Amino acid sequence: MPTLRTVAVVAGAALLARRALRRRIRTSPLWPMPALEEPISGRPRSRALRLLVAAREEVAEGVVQLRLEGHDLPRWEPGAHLDLVLPSGLVRQYSLCGDPEDTSSYTVATRLVADGRGGSREVHEQVREGMELEVRGPRNRFPLVEAESYVFVVGGIGITPVLPMLRALAEGVEWRLLYCGRDRASMPFLAEVEKLGGGDRVTVVEGRPDLDVAVGDVPEGAAVYCCGPEGLMAAVEERFSRVHLERFTPRASGGGAFEVELRRSGRTLSVAEDSTVLATVRAELPNTAYSCEQGFCGTCQQRVLEGEVDHRDELLTDAERADSMLICVSRARGDRLVLDM
Repeated sequence: MPTLRTVAVVAGAALLARRALRRRIRTSPLWPMPALEEPISGRPRSRALRLLVAAREEVAEGVVQLRLEGHDLPRWEPGAHLDLVLPSGLVRQYSLCGDPEDTSSYTVATRLVADGRGGSREVHEQVREGMELEVRGPRNRFPLVEAESYVFVVGGIGITPVLPMLRALAEGVEWRLLYCGRDRASMPFLAEVEKLGGGDRVTVVEGRPDLDVAVGDVPEGAAVYCCGPEGLMAAVEERFSRVHLERFTPRASGGGAFEVELRRSGRTLSVAEDSTVLATVRAELPNTAYSCEQGFCGTCQQRVLEGEVDHRDELLTDAERADSMLICVSRARGDRLVLDM
C-alpha cells in the first residue's frame, strides 16, 4: 500500500502538471488541438522599432522624403527597404535612400499615387514632423552584387533603392544609368544623380524611353538593375536576359480557379479566378492576419502541406518557399492546395 506521503507527492505533481498544461494552452491556443474555429495565422517578419519623424521635405513634385531618427539602428546595405506602419495601421514598403553608415536615422521617400490604395496619400497628408512611426526591417531583396560593370534603368521613384548603390560603387567601376520620368521636376534626387554621373554616365529621358537607343548594348559581365513602373520593368526583362528587379506592386494577378483545404479547421474553399487565397479565407475566417496584400510584408505567410505554389511574392527566400506561401498574392499551380490553417 502506498504511504500517505507518496500519495501526497503524486497528487501535488498532478496538480502542478494540470496548472502547467492550462498555462501552455492559454499561451498557445493551437497546441495541442488539431483544429480551431478561427485559426491563428501570420507572423511578424522582424522586430519593430519606434522612430521619430525628424524631417519631412518635398524633394520633387509629388515626392515626400522622411528622415526617421532613432538610436543604434540596425545597419543596412544598398537596395534594402523598410516596412512603415502608418497611423491608420496600413503597412507600406519604402526603399532606404540615405547613408548606410548612419545608425541614427533612416531616410525614405514616397510618391503620391492619387488612385492608389491609400498608403502614399496617408504619408503625404497625415505624417508630420514630431510624430513617431513604427518600422520593421531593414530587409534586402535587391542587393548590389559584385560585377565587372553596371547598367541601371529606373523610372521616377524607382531611383530610391538605386541612389545608395551609385554612392557605394568604387571609384573606377564602370556604370551607366537611364533615368526616366514624366518630366524633370517630378524626378527626385535628379541633381545628385547627374553629379554622381559626371555628365556622361547618366541619360535622362522625359517620357517612355526607347531602350535600344537609350541603353544600347550591355557589356559582357555587366549587372543590369531596374526599378520603376511595371511597364518599364517588363520591357527591361524582355530586352535583357538577366535583370535584378525591385517591385513595390505585386506581379500580374490572374490564374485559374482552384481549391484550398484548410487542414487544421477542416474546411475546403474554392478560390475564383479573380480572387485571392487571402480574400477567400477571410470570407470564412475574418480574423486571419494580413497587412500589405501585395506580397511584401509577410504577415499572411502560411505553411503549405500539399500542392504546388505559384509564388508571386517579393519576400520569401527559396528555403521558405519550399513549404510556405504568402496567401495575399500567391496561387496554386494546380487545382488544389492544402494549408496548415
